[in-house]
Amino acid sequence: MKDVAARAGVGLKTVSRVVNGEPGVTADTERRVQDAITALGFRRNDSARILRKGRTASIGLVLEDLADPFYAPLNRAVEEVARAHGALLINGSSAEDPERERELALAFCARRVDGLIVIPAGDDHRYLEPEIAAGIATVFADRPAGRMDADAVLSDSFGGAREGVAHLAAHGHRRIGFIGDRPRIHTAAERLRGYRAAMADAGLPVDESWVSLGPTEPGRVRAETERMLAGPRPVTALFTGNNRVTATAVRVLARTPRPVALVGFDDLELADLLSPAVTVIAQDAARLGRTAAEQLFRRLDGASEPPQRVVLPTRLIVRGSGELRPDSR
Repeated sequence: MKDVAARAGVGLKTVSRVVNGEPGVTADTERRVQDAITALGFRRNDSARILRKGRTASIGLVLEDLADPFYAPLNRAVEEVARAHGALLINGSSAEDPERERELALAFCARRVDGLIVIPAGDDHRYLEPEIAAGIATVFADRPAGRMDADAVLSDSFGGAREGVAHLAAHGHRRIGFIGDRPRIHTAAERLRGYRAAMADAGLPVDESWVSLGPTEPGRVRAETERMLAGPRPVTALFTGNNRVTATAVRVLARTPRPVALVGFDDLELADLLSPAVTVIAQDAARLGRTAAEQLFRRLDGASEPPQRVVLPTRLIVRGSGELRPDSR
């Protein structure tokens, strides 16, 4: 900083003001300081800044899988909000493993991130209570925290599933199957609840053989889809609980000789180019991430109201697969 001050012909305090974006410096002086910084290759010592200010200007994001197309816009939205606040985003995937989620979250805390956004894999988040008490702001996204009160930003999984199944029933379907994720996952449980509510609304019984929750790996989903489509009274329509389930179901239905209606929760890439194009209940993943990040920075700026739960609406996108009528054969 002394070298920069000497080259620009200013005092050390002026260099500090320019580096930290503080007021009280004329445009001409700021330009001279920036030119000196560029010429000398000066880099701010963030370690010293952290010690002085007590903030790391970084946040951590724990999500399920960075490779999942649903999480890419969510991650980008969080990154953009963090960037607007002068913060760096560090992220990692839990692979839907509660222990890995815990390890990642605590590793971020050990690196003294200012705040965390967590997409839960587990159902008990009391391990974060000491970190929150120590000042690390925490917001949960997509799913609420387990066994503790905390800010949460969610999509309307129940309402979206209810709308999707009601859409199938409105097109004449009476035997509607549901294939979803593991039942311990909040979103899977809420979508199943929405399915059951829509069936009840339509006065339709639910045969438990039409319901399947479990891992979303293709082998299981393929087998369950084929099972529901077999026998003397197969389902005539499917509601799939997330984009991974939908993708596997589409592959099975492509080989099925009779038409089977399909509505999927979550949009998926190229869904509009398939034949028929896939009708979906779409979440706004970017809005989910942006809202969670904005709430996190509100907390970091001192907001102290009780934990907030924000539920974002979903949207039915009609494309063709959900409008197929039951096969009359």
